[in-house]
Amino acid sequence: MTILRPRRFRVQGFWAQGLSGMVLLLVSVAAIAADPAADAKHEPDISDIPAVRWMPKPFPVPNADAKTEDEMKPYTEDLGAADVKFDMVPIKGGKFKLGSPDSEPGRNPDEGPQVEVIIEPFWMGKCEVTWEEYESWSFDLDKQRRKAKNLEPTEWDKLADAIARPTKPYTDMTFDMGKTGRPAICVTQYSAQMYCKWLTAKTGRYYRLPTEAEWEYACRAGTTTAYSFGDDPSKLGEYAWYGENSNDRYQKVGQKKPNPWGLHDMHGNVCELVLDQYLPDAYAQLLPKQPVKNPYFYATKEYPRTVRGGSWQDDPESLRSAARRGSSKDWKMQDPQIPQSIWYFTDATFAGFRVVRPLRVPTEEEAKLYEPDPKIRQDYVEAQGGKQ
Repeated sequence: MTILRPRRFRVQGFWAQGLSGMVLLLVSVAAIAADPAADAKHEPDISDIPAVRWMPKPFPVPNADAKTEDEMKPYTEDLGAADVKFDMVPIKGGKFKLGSPDSEPGRNPDEGPQVEVIIEPFWMGKCEVTWEEYESWSFDLDKQRRKAKNLEPTEWDKLADAIARPTKPYTDMTFDMGKTGRPAICVTQYSAQMYCKWLTAKTGRYYRLPTEAEWEYACRAGTTTAYSFGDDPSKLGEYAWYGENSNDRYQKVGQKKPNPWGLHDMHGNVCELVLDQYLPDAYAQLLPKQPVKNPYFYATKEYPRTVRGGSWQDDPESLRSAARRGSSKDWKMQDPQIPQSIWYFTDATFAGFRVVRPLRVPTEEEAKLYEPDPKIRQDYVEAQGGKQ
C-alpha cells in the first residue's frame, strides 16, 4: 500500500487511559460479547479503537468467505433484525491506468498525468448504500427492531451497539426526494466511515470506504474509454441518472444497466465519497513511483475530500470514469447548528457512498489510516459542552 502525505494518527481519549485502561476496555468488550444478559448501559464506546483489534469472527453468510482471489464470489450481506440486505460483488486485483488521456473530451487537468496502478482484490457494494442500510445504524433501527421482536442480542449486535451514532438531523435529509430504495445522501465522510465501522462490528467482516484508485479501477471495470460502456455519451441514459433524465432528484439504486463487473450507478445518481484527500496534482505526485500499488492520499484536513462518479444533477462529462471533484464547506451552508455537525452535509443532496471489503484484512497500523479520526468527534463533543 502506497500512502501519500501521512500524518501521525491520534487516538485521543483512548491512549490517554494508559495500558491498564486499554486492557480494561478490551476485557469489557469481550465480556459483553460473551454474556447475552449483559446490561446495555455498560456497553463501552469502541468507536475510536481500530476495528481490526476487536473484530469478532464473521457472522455466517453463504459465499462470503474466501482465502484467495479465486475463491471470491458474490454474496448478500444480511443486517439481521433490520430486515435489510445488500449485495457485494468480487473485484479481482489487477493493473490499470489511473486518470484520463489528454485526448479525452471533457477532460480536466486534475485527471492527469495517467499513472500505472496496481490494485489488490476486494468486494464492492453492487449499489450505493441506501437509506435502509444507513439508518439501521444512524437511527438505531437495528436495535429498535430487535427489541420489538424480543430478540436477544448476538455477540455481533453487542459490538455494533457500542459504535457511536449521529445526532438527530435538524431536518429531513432526503429533502422530499423520496427514501425507499434510494441512496443515503447528505452524509459526511466521517459519517460514512463510522457506518463502515458499525457494519464491520455487525458482520465480523472488515468494511470501509474505497480509496480513489480502487473506485476508479472498479468503475472502469477493465475499460479504457471515457465511460465503462464506451466513449459515446448518447448511451449514458442506459447506465446512469444525470441532469437530462433524473427529473431533478436522485433515483432508486440499481435500475440502470451495470458496468462490465456488475456494479450499478457508478456513473451518476449520486457522486460517491472516497477516502482520499482531494489534490489537483495527486497523479503528478504518483508518476515517479509507478507502477504504484494501492495508492492512497491520506486526509490531513477537512476540505476538500475526493468524491467520484457524478450525480443526478450533473452533465455527461462529470460522469466520466476519470472525473474528479472535491468536497467544500458550502456543503454545510444550511446547517444552523453551532458548531456545524460532523455528521451531515446539509447541502450535498447529490453525494452518497458505497462500501468495499478488501480480501486481505489490513494490519492494525494499516487500518488506522482508514479509520475515522477520533479527534473529530472529541472536538465536536467538547464544543457541544460534553453532549454526544
